[in-house]
Amino acid sequence: MRGGLFLNAISLLSASCGAFGDGSDSVDRPHIRRTPNPAVTVAFATVRHFPWAQVSPYIAIQVLASVSASFILKEVFDPFMSGGVTVPTVSHGQAFALEFIVTFILMLVNMAVVTDTRAVGELAGIAVGGTVLLNNLVAGPATGASMTPVRTLGPAVAAGNYKGMRIYTVAPLLGALAGAATYTAMKLLDKPTNQV
Repeated sequence: MRGGLFLNAISLLSASCGAFGDGSDSVDRPHIRRTPNPAVTVAFATVRHFPWAQVSPYIAIQVLASVSASFILKEVFDPFMSGGVTVPTVSHGQAFALEFIVTFILMLVNMAVVTDTRAVGELAGIAVGGTVLLNNLVAGPATGASMTPVRTLGPAVAAGNYKGMRIYTVAPLLGALAGAATYTAMKLLDKPTNQV
């Protein structure tokens, strides 16, 4: 039973990393399609770096992968952990602000390394990973530094604990949208006047 559940979750996780992607993008950067973050997926689609037709199925795979992985972790580590549930230790307003800010920063970095032709593609993982690390150091103790709705949704479903769920779904989405819009505006301002 556990082995079958484990293999199903691994399959879903693998699918979420490359689901529905054919490698062609508006800016020859195929790793745009491999983000496990629905907020980032929606933000990329909003600024036309990801096809809207693929957003819903892509997010469905992301949610299934998160829930499956959370149930596996619950099976493996129960009762030694609370299922990885993300619950704020600060007020809901503070948690919302922190999640918005760290997701905003993460999306700015994503936009820079994924959509800007001046960025060195080989260093994208280091830039994004470093941003996630720093965001976790800043917001982790207060909110868990989710930065993605599925990071919180999967463990919440597995543990049956939905405390603060609205914070972790709305704040990352708004933060990612704001980050993508800000970076797009910065790139427009950066163009020489004869190209505008």
